[in-house]
Amino acid sequence: MTIEEKIKLKSLIENKLKRLNLQIIDLKELTKPIEPDCAIGRVSRMDAINNKSVNEAGLRKKIEQVNGLEYALSIFDQDEFENCITCRDRIPTGRLFVMPESRKCVRCAGLS
Repeated sequence: MTIEEKIKLKSLIENKLKRLNLQIIDLKELTKPIEPDCAIGRVSRMDAINNKSVNEAGLRKKIEQVNGLEYALSIFDQDEFENCITCRDRIPTGRLFVMPESRKCVRCAGLS
Protein backbone atom coordinates (compact mmCIF):
# COMPACT_ATOMS: atom_id res chain seq x y z
CA MET A 1 0.00 0.00 0.00
CA THR A 2 1.36 3.41 -0.92
CA ILE A 3 1.75 6.21 1.62
CA GLU A 4 -1.03 8.16 -0.13
CA GLU A 5 -3.37 5.14 0.14
CA LYS A 6 -2.48 4.75 3.83
CA ILE A 7 -3.34 8.41 4.50
CA LYS A 8 -6.68 8.04 2.70
CA LEU A 9 -7.46 4.79 4.49
CA LYS A 10 -6.65 6.20 7.92
CA SER A 11 -8.90 9.18 7.21
CA LEU A 12 -11.67 6.84 6.02
CA ILE A 13 -11.41 4.79 9.25
CA GLU A 14 -11.54 7.91 11.42
CA ASN A 15 -14.59 9.22 9.51
CA LYS A 16 -16.34 5.85 9.79
CA LEU A 17 -15.69 5.86 13.54
CA LYS A 18 -17.22 9.32 13.93
CA ARG A 19 -20.28 8.35 11.89
CA LEU A 20 -20.75 5.06 13.75
CA ASN A 21 -20.44 6.73 17.15
CA LEU A 22 -23.21 9.17 16.18
CA GLN A 23 -25.37 6.27 15.01
CA ILE A 24 -24.73 4.45 18.30
CA ILE A 25 -25.98 7.47 20.25
CA ASP A 26 -29.20 7.44 18.19
CA LEU A 27 -29.65 3.68 18.58
CA LYS A 28 -29.13 3.84 22.33
CA GLU A 29 -32.00 6.32 22.48
CA LEU A 30 -34.18 3.96 20.41
CA THR A 31 -33.39 0.94 22.62
CA LYS A 32 -34.46 2.43 25.92
CA PRO A 33 -36.97 0.29 27.82
CA ILE A 34 -40.61 0.65 26.83
CA GLU A 35 -42.65 1.66 29.83
CA PRO A 36 -45.49 -0.79 30.61
CA ASP A 37 -47.82 2.05 31.52
CA CYS A 38 -47.23 3.82 28.22
CA ALA A 39 -50.67 4.50 26.72
CA ILE A 40 -50.00 3.48 23.13
CA GLY A 41 -52.36 0.56 22.66
CA ARG A 42 -51.63 -3.14 22.44
CA VAL A 43 -50.69 -3.38 18.72
CA SER A 44 -48.59 -0.21 18.85
CA ARG A 45 -46.84 -1.52 21.94
CA MET A 46 -46.04 -4.79 20.16
CA ASP A 47 -44.64 -2.81 17.23
CA ALA A 48 -42.56 -0.71 19.61
CA ILE A 49 -41.16 -3.85 21.26
CA ASN A 50 -40.35 -5.37 17.85
CA ASN A 51 -38.67 -2.15 16.69
CA LYS A 52 -36.67 -2.06 19.92
CA SER A 53 -35.38 -5.59 19.21
CA VAL A 54 -34.35 -4.63 15.68
CA ASN A 55 -32.59 -1.52 16.97
CA GLU A 56 -30.80 -3.56 19.67
CA ALA A 57 -29.42 -5.87 16.97
CA GLY A 58 -28.30 -2.85 14.96
CA LEU A 59 -26.66 -1.37 18.04
CA ARG A 60 -24.71 -4.58 18.70
CA LYS A 61 -23.53 -4.63 15.06
CA LYS A 62 -22.40 -0.98 15.19
CA ILE A 63 -20.52 -1.54 18.46
CA GLU A 64 -18.81 -4.57 16.92
CA GLN A 65 -17.80 -2.44 13.91
CA VAL A 66 -16.45 0.33 16.15
CA ASN A 67 -14.37 -2.20 18.09
CA GLY A 68 -12.96 -3.58 14.82
CA LEU A 69 -12.14 -0.11 13.49
CA GLU A 70 -10.50 0.94 16.76
CA TYR A 71 -8.38 -2.20 16.66
CA ALA A 72 -7.49 -1.51 13.02
CA LEU A 73 -6.32 1.97 14.01
CA SER A 74 -4.27 0.55 16.89
CA ILE A 75 -2.29 -1.71 14.51
CA PHE A 76 -2.47 0.57 11.46
CA ASP A 77 1.27 1.28 11.29
CA GLN A 78 2.27 -2.35 11.82
CA ASP A 79 2.77 -4.92 9.05
CA GLU A 80 0.09 -7.17 10.54
CA PHE A 81 -2.58 -4.59 9.57
CA GLU A 82 -2.35 -5.62 5.91
CA ASN A 83 -1.97 -9.36 6.58
CA CYS A 84 -4.73 -11.93 6.93
CA ILE A 85 -4.77 -13.40 10.44
CA THR A 86 -5.52 -16.86 9.03
CA CYS A 87 -3.25 -17.38 6.00
CA ARG A 88 -0.85 -14.43 6.56
CA ASP A 89 -1.24 -13.32 2.89
CA ARG A 90 -1.72 -9.64 2.12
CA ILE A 91 -5.30 -8.39 2.32
CA PRO A 92 -6.02 -6.57 -0.97
CA THR A 93 -6.06 -2.78 -0.62
CA GLY A 94 -9.54 -2.60 -2.12
CA ARG A 95 -10.90 -4.86 0.63
CA LEU A 96 -9.25 -2.71 3.29
CA PHE A 97 -10.96 0.38 1.85
CA VAL A 98 -14.36 -1.35 1.89
CA MET A 99 -13.96 -3.19 5.22
CA PRO A 100 -10.99 -1.76 7.12
CA GLU A 101 -12.11 -3.61 10.24
CA SER A 102 -11.69 -6.96 8.49
CA ARG A 103 -8.65 -8.93 9.59
CA LYS A 104 -9.08 -11.66 6.95
CA CYS A 105 -8.65 -11.84 3.19
CA VAL A 106 -11.74 -12.64 1.10
CA ARG A 107 -10.81 -16.33 0.74
CA CYS A 108 -10.34 -16.92 4.49
CA ALA A 109 -13.38 -14.81 5.42
CA GLY A 110 -15.48 -17.04 3.14
CA LEU A 111 -14.24 -20.15 4.92
CA SER A 112 -15.34 -19.00 8.37
